[in-house]
Amino acid sequence: MTQDEEARVFREAWIAGVRAHFPGEPKPGYVAPWDDTPEWERRAAGAVFDQVRQFLGLSEGHAARLTREQKGRFVAICWTAQMYRHFENPKPGYVADWADLPDWQKETDADIFEAIEKTVL
Repeated sequence: MTQDEEARVFREAWIAGVRAHFPGEPKPGYVAPWDDTPEWERRAAGAVFDQVRQFLGLSEGHAARLTREQKGRFVAICWTAQMYRHFENPKPGYVADWADLPDWQKETDADIFEAIEKTVL
């Protein structure tokens, strides 16, 4: 799988999660198609996919046994690191701690981990 394909798996899981969990109508940027996704976000999505893939590999697949919350937390932490990588002063919502994330985002992050898990295991 190419890096672009991996990043698209992340993005598609994000969009599906937002559509499933977001209360009401999401912001257009949350569900923008791949071709309308900014380059920095594409790179960040690919990097997080790679981190989850490596995590699963290094645990010999046993990271799949984590709880949904643990999976979501892992994705959230990886994403936060990417926000610091791509922005000198990221918006507070981009780097919020797990406890401060809305429930829809926590569920979406767990969905992302599980989508990557299905792709690589």
